[in-house]
Amino acid sequence: MARTQNPSTAMALILTAVLAGCTSDAVNERSDSPQAEAEQGAAQASEWTAGIIDRPQAEAPAATLVAVRTGTHDGFDRVVFEFDERVPGYHLEYIDQPVRKCGSGRTTQMAGDGWLEIRMYPANAHTSEGEPTIAERERMLNLPVLSELELTCDFEAVVTWVLGVESPNRYRVSELSGPPQLIIDIRH
Repeated sequence: MARTQNPSTAMALILTAVLAGCTSDAVNERSDSPQAEAEQGAAQASEWTAGIIDRPQAEAPAATLVAVRTGTHDGFDRVVFEFDERVPGYHLEYIDQPVRKCGSGRTTQMAGDGWLEIRMYPANAHTSEGEPTIAERERMLNLPVLSELELTCDFEAVVTWVLGVESPNRYRVSELSGPPQLIIDIRH
């Protein structure tokens, strides 16, 4: 007898496969089929906005960032932050220049005319021995909107990345649990 799968479980598996298509090497990926577009849309937890999104996480151990992937799709560029056990709390907003590193306070030059800051907490991008879990902490990209991403903070259970974008376009946020991922889409 064939076992039927819960529709939400099946959709989660499909979405994980679709999102896994984003690459860590900024390869331009396209999802032009109606089915792929429907699957991508089903994962969205927020509306398109240019405002602030704040989702604090209750007291919990720090999540560890294990991968950062980027890609482009029909109508938006995507950044996926993958964690070891769970998605931490997060705060997103467009910030003004200069972009600063949290520990030193030094400014860092970022490409683009808009800078979307993603602050994740409690989270780490290093092991308990202090070794980075993400080797590439700054990446120049050649995507339609997303020009650069850079880790600007990994200190006291706060991990912050800034996305340099061509213009401060609307964005949306979603989460997946298997594996734990925070997904940011930025409209073209």
